[in-house]
Amino acid sequence: MGSPDFAVPTLQALVDAAHEVVCVYTQPPRPGGRRGKELTRTPVHQRAEDLGIEVRHPKSLKSAEEQEAFAALEADVGVVAAYGLILPQPILDAPEHGCLNVHASILPRWRGAAPIHRAVMAGDPVTGVTIMQMEAGLDTGPMLTMARTPIEEKTTGELTEELAEIGAQLMVGTLIDIEMLHPLEQDDAEATYAEKIDKAEALIDWNRPAPELVRHVHGLSPFPGAWCEVDGQRVKLLRAELAEGSGAPGEVLDDRLCIACREGAIRPVGLQRAGKPKMDLDTFLRGNAVAKGMVLG
Repeated sequence: MGSPDFAVPTLQALVDAAHEVVCVYTQPPRPGGRRGKELTRTPVHQRAEDLGIEVRHPKSLKSAEEQEAFAALEADVGVVAAYGLILPQPILDAPEHGCLNVHASILPRWRGAAPIHRAVMAGDPVTGVTIMQMEAGLDTGPMLTMARTPIEEKTTGELTEELAEIGAQLMVGTLIDIEMLHPLEQDDAEATYAEKIDKAEALIDWNRPAPELVRHVHGLSPFPGAWCEVDGQRVKLLRAELAEGSGAPGEVLDDRLCIACREGAIRPVGLQRAGKPKMDLDTFLRGNAVAKGMVLG
């Protein structure tokens, strides 16, 4: 049960490990393509069809009919990775071993919708994947296995790809030992919540310290993308680094786009203008005159 690119490696790993995937559940096709006139299948839907696996995409699992159809599969275990639908208790209870979730954080830190974004933005030194026994609460279930990885200077996009692969292999290993594992209850007192990213958060506030802004840029890269206005045009910053300098917040300090923050400065090294492809700093500067002394919005 999964939908975005993050869930594809788990599906593939289950197949590669010779598990019998009796059915794939995913989000329904959405309008997309040119002018939104074509229905676009989720990445998991596409991979499942390539693998010859039955695909179901109900809008909800709340009806008795959908729950009976799921139970009729007689699955040993439900494997869930970024599915996007709430699983009612009858769904959680139907498989012999219940439903296991690939959650992209070190639980109980960052329960919720945007654990990777929030870990990067908060400056966490490490993140990881937890395989969790699902229950009715939001990411509150007992933990079965866990793996960690350093965040360093990675963006959310880079970490998502890495954690997807880690989670896929961790799930396969968990299933091998599922009869022997001892679930560990989460400590609710240590829990933090990873709220869904609001697009309003993407506007860069130059009145923040430079290290915070670097994490902000990396945490929102590639989506929705932290942005500012350069000469009246919206520009996304996709990667940035700390730089030497000081000045009024938002002031351009040199001809290489060093930008002053409340404390310190940053230099974007990956950018994207609206409707244009991603580019490095040199490419951006060749097509955009950004003068020293300019103040960015």
